Formats: sequence, C-alpha cells, structure tokens
Amino acid sequence: MAAVQAFLVAAVLLVAATAGSAEPPLKVVVLGDSLTAGFNLPASAAFPARLEQALRAKGHAVEIANAGVSGDTASGGLARLDWSVPPGTEAVIVELGANDMLRGLDPKITQRALDEIIRRLTERRIAVLLAGMRAIPNLGLDYVQGFEAIYPELVAKYGVLFYPFFLEGVAGETKLNQPDGLHPTAAGVEEIVRRILPKAEELLAQARKSRGT
Repeated sequence: MAAVQAFLVAAVLLVAATAGSAEPPLKVVVLGDSLTAGFNLPASAAFPARLEQALRAKGHAVEIANAGVSGDTASGGLARLDWSVPPGTEAVIVELGANDMLRGLDPKITQRALDEIIRRLTERRIAVLLAGMRAIPNLGLDYVQGFEAIYPELVAKYGVLFYPFFLEGVAGETKLNQPDGLHPTAAGVEEIVRRILPKAEELLAQARKSRGT
C-alpha cells in the first residue's frame, strides 16, 4: 500500500510540474484589411484562424487574433492600432496597403502610416512581420515603383521580418480567388498560409526570445 501511495504522489507531482512548466500561448495579432478579415469567408476559414491551426499543427502554442477590417487603409489601421493590438500582444503581422493602392493614394501617405505603426509596435517590444503588397500595372510605372518601394524601405529602417507579397502564389490564379478577382477563396487562404508559414515561425521565435528577456 505504501508503494502504491508513493507512486500516486509521484504521479501527481509530475503532472503538476508539467503543467507549471507548460509554455503559455504566444499572443499574436494580424492587423490588416479584408484579406485578413476573410471577406466572404466564415471566420474559421480566414487567414488568422488558418494560420493559427497550421502553427499549432507544428507544435507551437499560439493564439492569433483577427484584427482585419474590410476596406481599411494603412491610415485606418494606424487609427485603431491601440485597441486592435491590446496589451499582452507579443507579435503582430501587419498586412495593410492594398486598399491604399487600389484607391491610388499617394504612396507617401501609406508609408508614413505604416512607419508609425511599426515604430509604435517596436517601441512596445512587439515582434513584427510586415507583409508586402504589389501595385497593379495600370497605375503607371512611377506609381508602381513608388508604392512597392514602401515595404523594403521600412524593413531596412526597422529590421523587422518581411514577407514581400502577401498574395504570392494566389494573385491572378482564378481557382484561388473569388469572382471579384481580388479576394482569395478558402483554398487561396490555405495557399497563403502554406507559403507564409516559415516566416510566421520566425516571428514566433522572435517573440519567444523577447519573452525571455
């Protein structure tokens, strides 16, 4: 009987120790527009939810909040930054700029807003992954070059992680886009997740490193 009791006590202590050492999930926010929000898709099929599932399948303890607002510009994202990225957030994926481009807004306006977003996040010691966007060619060469320079310039300035084109492998692929040709289908979201996953894992590694300091 004494041996059984000793075994049970040891088992309880082991479970308690394991529970105490379990890493709390990393808190991640995706700050974006309709590409993040999941336009015309159920919440469970939107990019943040699918990315969270993919990361969890690889053994990462993570919770990803969907802070996507359809139609939002970079300036709109900046205006709601503080309540979209609450205290306790450890990493942010910034996916903004597509609506600025589609509206033909001056790239300098977009850059200023994204710059301020990244500056404020890094001041809060939040790891950042910047997802870039490309401009449609019919906006003209000068506009395309000015817009597409925004993202690498900000990466060079702040040293944040960079995924050059959020819609890589999806843009222009009819089967992966909704009839509007702008928003990915559920299958398109899966392709985005598959491609961005390595960068997302780098983001989590940075966040864990910051957690330990």
